Amino acid sequence: MKKDTKTKTNSFTFPKSPTGILGLDDITTGGLPKNRPTLLLGNAGCGKTVLSMEFLLNGIRLFDESGVYMTFEEKTEELVTNVSSLGYELDKFIANNKLYLDSVKINPDEVQQTGKYDLEGLFIRLGLAIDKVKAKRVVLDSLDALFAGYDIRVLRQEFKRLVSWLKEKKVTAIITGEIGRKYLSRHGLEEYIADCVIVVDNRVTNQVSTRRLRIVKYRGSFHGNNEYPFTIDDKGITVLPLVSEIVNQKVSTDRISSGIEPLDEMLGKKGFYLGSSVLISGTAGTGKTSVAASFALSVCEAKKRSLYCAFEEAPNQIIRNMKSIGLNLKPFVTSGILTFYYSRPTLQNLEMHFIAIRKLIKELKPTVVILDPITNLMTEGPNSDIRSMLTRLVDYLKLEEITVLFTAAITVGSISRNPSDEGISSMVDTWVMVQDIEVEEERLRSICVMKSRGMSHSTSLRQFNISKKGITMSEIVRNVAEDIPGTKRTEKENKNISTSKN
Repeated sequence: MKKDTKTKTNSFTFPKSPTGILGLDDITTGGLPKNRPTLLLGNAGCGKTVLSMEFLLNGIRLFDESGVYMTFEEKTEELVTNVSSLGYELDKFIANNKLYLDSVKINPDEVQQTGKYDLEGLFIRLGLAIDKVKAKRVVLDSLDALFAGYDIRVLRQEFKRLVSWLKEKKVTAIITGEIGRKYLSRHGLEEYIADCVIVVDNRVTNQVSTRRLRIVKYRGSFHGNNEYPFTIDDKGITVLPLVSEIVNQKVSTDRISSGIEPLDEMLGKKGFYLGSSVLISGTAGTGKTSVAASFALSVCEAKKRSLYCAFEEAPNQIIRNMKSIGLNLKPFVTSGILTFYYSRPTLQNLEMHFIAIRKLIKELKPTVVILDPITNLMTEGPNSDIRSMLTRLVDYLKLEEITVLFTAAITVGSISRNPSDEGISSMVDTWVMVQDIEVEEERLRSICVMKSRGMSHSTSLRQFNISKKGITMSEIVRNVAEDIPGTKRTEKENKNISTSKN
């Protein structure tokens, strides 16, 4: 008999309710389990209430699904006031019969006096609320207040009843709760019964606060397993997932000029690849910002948008300084083709910086993004955090086919002293290093292409000159080249054109 060679295909699609929260639907591959409850655990100040409320309001605004929010701790008036401070207009949805808020007060002392009680009264009250607005989404806040009067022996049974009842009502629910000391939840039972468990926390490292989210379990569905940073601002919650679609990114063979003709010559006479990542590194005063500004000016002159993110100098200072070397950026700022984002690294944490930049990218849709310098951000966290955030940003920009240029105080010498710096230089497609050396009481700058993936590029060392006429390059004296660390080459190597390894 012939074997059946047909390939089995799984056409089943797990039903999900999208949250509409930026990044969270990527991690959950579509949203929360539809018509099932999700357990949301976290300590005070982690964002459980905000996440739950945004889940309900996005359901109304984006998916025309009404919602019920039942709280066992706050009064409804307090909830409306607190949530309104984040920009949510609850009154409008309540008036349109799209949102129903209810506050249930449970007094543990009364339970001790009257004896054992069950959830029948809650089911009736919640059922009426669901029917009133024809709700598809429900939030119960919080589990610990609801079960404050329960004996541990009956808690599991009652929680199972609650889960089963919510499934019978065919609503997608979030039940919030506190993190336990010994177990994931306070009693160590709820996480085993719920179909999906999400944990949020707010930790402080080096005096910097960072909120993080992790999906502990998700029955019947693939999901992200890592911890993901998230932020809460006036526009709600944003989660920063790793970009999983990077394997499907489009790769361009088109080139974009660096704005410096001799540097384009060193890069196969064509410049950078469109949509690639570029690092301009060197010590202080070597001209990194000048190279970045030349690139931005070239892009603007081609009538394409550029976003310049400055973490050291204020925009007006950059404009003034660049004008002294013949780079006039102000007209393009006035016309809106060039946009500056300026913030001191100490003003907010890394996640807030990158989310603000990402929102600007979505709004402006620039051809080029410049971050000057990224090493200033290293004062706000370990280098591993910087690389993680940069990886997310680079992957996102590659998917959007946006060219990104970083400047950084990284040299061959700094890498030998701090090997973690190499992680930043290794993630980029093109690495250009600028250095300086003193010769006969004169300071000279040099420039070299350390690597450029997928293109022919010069390995020679050039003298790098900055004057009021702009940036120029010239051949460097041989004995000077030998004095520059990490750039010693033979005469034959200086004349060769190499193809870098990918």
